[in-house]
Amino acid sequence: QLVESGGGLVQPGGSLRLSCALSGFTWEHYIIAWFRQAPGKAHEGIACINNNGGSTEYADSVKGRFTISRDNAKNTVYLQMNSLKPEDTAVYYCNAGVWWGQGTQVTVSS
Repeated sequence: QLVESGGGLVQPGGSLRLSCALSGFTWEHYIIAWFRQAPGKAHEGIACINNNGGSTEYADSVKGRFTISRDNAKNTVYLQMNSLKPEDTAVYYCNAGVWWGQGTQVTVSS
């Protein structure tokens, strides 16, 4: 089970931290990824992290602004989002293999 939290409404230039709580499977062995889907747009993979947190990758659209991290002891993966832009508005999803969370809405607007 994956449960996202931390979404909300934020002004342009602001920050949010999303959390993904994982349980019910041996998620420690999985690459964990964050995706997002904006209205009328395709599903977009934006960040991923390997099983020990030693390797991360980012989409060009978020590189330098977003940071993915994981705390295996707390069964949680995070997405720190800084310098948010209106085009970051989307539903954000956590993914591990075939498992998906329900999504959390992020809205960037003044």
